Amino acid sequence: MSATVKVEIRQLPHGEGLALPAYQSAHAAGLDLLAAVPEDSPVVLAPGKYALIPTALTIALPPGHEAQVRPRSGLAAKHGVTVLNSPGTIDADYRGEISVLLINHGEAPFPIRRGERIAQLVIAPMVRAELVPATELSATERGSGGFGSTGR
Repeated sequence: MSATVKVEIRQLPHGEGLALPAYQSAHAAGLDLLAAVPEDSPVVLAPGKYALIPTALTIALPPGHEAQVRPRSGLAAKHGVTVLNSPGTIDADYRGEISVLLINHGEAPFPIRRGERIAQLVIAPMVRAELVPATELSATERGSGGFGSTGR
């Protein structure tokens, strides 16, 4: 069973008429984010180009939590459109508008229209690390093996 956390959300004026983020199924991890671009001027992402897409949303995460902006698998699979800085991290003390940095890895221009589901927002608990200087680290079977070194 998943835990519930209260997150305050505010819709900015340019998001008027758009639905608030919502889970699309009972066990979905992410809330869908919608594009808050003007109705009469969609953003067209040319192949290889990227753009910052507004959502018209601000949130207040409780301390000890973060939000991650993740791609929607359907956009990636069908059009090659994904979140460039995936996952984008929203810290608990950020109060600005959530924007989504989309890139078109596909072969055709992709129009982003008002109200289109463009990404997912996943709320997660956060752990802060206390870095402890050390002269040596504990030994492991993997050791310093880099990329592709596991499973051999």
